[in-house]
Amino acid sequence: MQVMDKMPLIKNIPFSEAHTLVDLVNYEQGRVVSRTLAQNDAVSVTLFAFDQGEGLSTHAAPGDALVQVLDGEVLLTIGGKEVPAKTGQVVVMPADIPHSVQAVTPFKMLLVVVKKPKQ
Repeated sequence: MQVMDKMPLIKNIPFSEAHTLVDLVNYEQGRVVSRTLAQNDAVSVTLFAFDQGEGLSTHAAPGDALVQVLDGEVLLTIGGKEVPAKTGQVVVMPADIPHSVQAVTPFKMLLVVVKKPKQ
């Protein structure tokens, strides 16, 4: 049982229960849906569901980003290189390198960004 006298590090998911990760975020027509599970100065963990054809425009992350494809197919562009990925595969996008995301099919991912330490 969760101790309630402190702020939880993980949020938006019931504790002490089994979950099917891919079912924790749903597709919505014409949208990108996200569910943040953890976010602090060191790490962020977010589930995403992209409708087919949806995406994220080119941007850079402040840390290394691990994309775990939970469902569907995606085309990642990382520093100008196209990297296709599908269910069951993972791709690491390096910190500070511009990248974009484009759903080839309806696509779900778990995104874990491990950020650089503050100096």
